[in-house]
Amino acid sequence: MNKKSIKDIQIKDKLVIMRVDFNVPLDKKTGVITDDTRITAALPTIEYILKNNPKKLILMTHLGRPDGQVKEELRLDPVAKRLQDLIKSPVKKLNDCVGSKVKAAIDSSREQVILLENLRFHSEEEENDADFAKELASLADIYVNDAFGTAHRAHASTEGVAHYLPAVSGFLLDKEIEYVGRSLESPEKPLAVILGGSKVSDKIGVIENLLNKADTLVIGGGMAYTFLKSQGISIGNSKLEKDKIDLAKDTLEKAKKKNVKVVLPVDHLIVDRIDEPLKIETTKDASIPDGMIAVDIGPKTIELFKNALRDSKTICWNGPLGIFENDKYAAGTKAIGEFVARLGVKSIIGGGDTASAVAKFGLEKKMTHISTGGGASLEYMEGKVLPGIAALQDK
Repeated sequence: MNKKSIKDIQIKDKLVIMRVDFNVPLDKKTGVITDDTRITAALPTIEYILKNNPKKLILMTHLGRPDGQVKEELRLDPVAKRLQDLIKSPVKKLNDCVGSKVKAAIDSSREQVILLENLRFHSEEEENDADFAKELASLADIYVNDAFGTAHRAHASTEGVAHYLPAVSGFLLDKEIEYVGRSLESPEKPLAVILGGSKVSDKIGVIENLLNKADTLVIGGGMAYTFLKSQGISIGNSKLEKDKIDLAKDTLEKAKKKNVKVVLPVDHLIVDRIDEPLKIETTKDASIPDGMIAVDIGPKTIELFKNALRDSKTICWNGPLGIFENDKYAAGTKAIGEFVARLGVKSIIGGGDTASAVAKFGLEKKMTHISTGGGASLEYMEGKVLPGIAALQDK
């Protein structure tokens, strides 16, 4: 999938409108941004555009879920302030994103960088309303999408606008196309896929797509217990998706037919209750006693997983291997994260919890690529066409 990027287009003296993902977490009491990762992720593209002398750079994003209504606590003022500090250049924040007043404010603005108000204050944004998309497009000459986190949604600002302007990717989106798209379409082999997280149902599309490409499938986290149960192994009170037991069994049979090696946990860290447990133990084998809950992979499994990953050339990881947010249950995720980082192979980390885990253990700089989108990276790994990427111009 070869899409045009910002480097393939002239931006000098042009009005550039760029979709960013500044959907940052805010402190409920103070309204202060608690994590600005999504803003800093867009800085390389913003800085590149500004260096190439556009007439103006207009940024647009959503924040939270206002459901088509103006919600004061979801205005973008804190975002504009933080962005201004980061780019060391004034940012003009407008109180709406479409309309004659917005156009006039852009025309008269002395500031080169303009941030439109929260797109989702208009229900037309999520409806991908053509008139709303046209109005956004009418503000500029060129459209840049650098918001991978929303690329799987066909919204007015991610897909609609691209029908009315020359549309290209920013650096962040380009990296996602390169690593999550192309690297998994034709990976450097052997390819190992690590899947964790709590639900089989969240990952079944990824499994089905990657079974055709992977050499090894390592399964941990909450979803592993449904797989173990499908093999007749007792899992105590651990997480189980009863309605997915047959699906797990079928998946293991499919993998066998395709010669994909599947590695499941052989021991676990178990507790009698997740919060303030009275008992914390490691099982001798894969089975979990009645009344006990598995919260992490055990030491034998850590070694087993390392051996399964050792000879890989590409590793794709989506989903933590235990309840890593709790330090007592984080050893498995941490050990495998550190091992993957040390291997020095192409490592593609899915967004969401996996990205949070990698950040918690200070491993971000040691991974080849950490996806910025949770749901978007999952859908991309499933081999789905993402509307926000499909709408961009081909090279």
